[in-house]
Amino acid sequence: MNTPQVVVVMGVAGTGKTTIGPLLAARLGVPYAEGDDFHPQANIARMSAGIPLTDEDRWPWLDAIGGWAHERAGLGGVVSCSALKRSYRDRLRASAPGLVFVHLAGDRALIEDRMSHRQGHFMPTALLDSQFATLQPLQADEAGVTVDVAGDPEDITARAAAALDALGRTSSSPTGSSPLA
Repeated sequence: MNTPQVVVVMGVAGTGKTTIGPLLAARLGVPYAEGDDFHPQANIARMSAGIPLTDEDRWPWLDAIGGWAHERAGLGGVVSCSALKRSYRDRLRASAPGLVFVHLAGDRALIEDRMSHRQGHFMPTALLDSQFATLQPLQADEAGVTVDVAGDPEDITARAAAALDALGRTSSSPTGSSPLA
């Protein structure tokens, strides 16, 4: 990437945002922020109880992430955030217009298997269906790339970094959105 950008690592629960985010930040030489840390306690309690968040629940969380991204503008950074709906990404971009998204995407069975093996996370696998139902993939006019989550974290991170690099070099495309990298 030519200039320090703020990258949002997005996707449904279990795609590896918390694993890939720090690896990508280290590779890019910028700080990482864990999106879950921006949730108010009430949101964590709802999700822990298997209750999907409403848009109203998400607005303060998205605003807090957007504030962090705004402070990192021109300095670079990576933050994880599900950013499942276009309206959520629009809200993030309202605070930090230069955001670039890395959408971690993959097979539902693989993601559910990974979720069932993780320890100490508040998001139960029971909410995976609601996550997929809510997901609106990146659209053609959104700056970002889609990266397949098959493979080990180092492979996924390498694909994400390469896709971001290619996006940075693509000046003729207004979107930069790409199929699974």
